[in-house]
Amino acid sequence: MVTDQNGTFGPGPHRLLVNGRDVAPLVVADDRKSRRRGLLGSTELIGALWITKCPSVHMIGMKYAIDVASLDKSGRVLAVKTLRPGWGMTLPRLRVSATLEAPAGALVEWGVTVGDTLSTAS
Repeated sequence: MVTDQNGTFGPGPHRLLVNGRDVAPLVVADDRKSRRRGLLGSTELIGALWITKCPSVHMIGMKYAIDVASLDKSGRVLAVKTLRPGWGMTLPRLRVSATLEAPAGALVEWGVTVGDTLSTAS
């Protein structure tokens, strides 16, 4: 993935758009290996990670808090939650097809709320 020797994950080659507005660098995890790995082993996230085919995430093995947005197939935000290291997780939801992970506080900073549409740009 995009983790350097210091454990920093990102920034990625793509851009995250919130309702068409560019807000941050983005890594897209769209294959089995990158989806399984996610942010595990990292110590910091710059930008965001979009995990395709991912209805839920867990915090086992994580070292820092993250914001999580659960997305439907069109990129519409169905839920937003901040998870702390340890045993936290999001529960699978029927319409969730992808998950966006960002540093804790970033989704508020970027103005992401339930009902917004997230998308990617290269």
